[in-house]
Amino acid sequence: MNVIERIEHWGDAHHPRWLDLLRIVLGVVIFLKGVTFLADTESLRRLIEQTPVQIYTWGVVHYVAFAHLVGGILIAIGLLTRVAVGFQLPVLVGAVFLVNITRGLSFLNSELWISLVVLVLLLVFFVIGSGPYSLDYQMRGRRQDA
Repeated sequence: MNVIERIEHWGDAHHPRWLDLLRIVLGVVIFLKGVTFLADTESLRRLIEQTPVQIYTWGVVHYVAFAHLVGGILIAIGLLTRVAVGFQLPVLVGAVFLVNITRGLSFLNSELWISLVVLVLLLVFFVIGSGPYSLDYQMRGRRQDA
């Protein structure tokens, strides 16, 4: 058993069911954030341009919006959860350490704290997986029955 299989097995064995509700809410929140980014791509472009890293802005804007829309849905329904989280992690690391932290570490910087909470939750679901109330779990059960 390699390291990834051991992590998956541990995550499946130690997954309280209430975490599934939290995963669904997290996926919906990420999806809705993607919708707001699509509705106002110009503000997202300005946020990215304020970062100290010089990157291809429109490519990042499209990656962030797409990752949030598709990743949010996948996380909410529990399909390919770890893959979807993997695509979210660079976005949230950038949001926490490049965009929001430049505004200061105060309690008034609510975007920083929200981004930090979402990043921590994504790391949790990257380790423990999607849980028993997910399409991943349902598909795994059908594969073992066949």
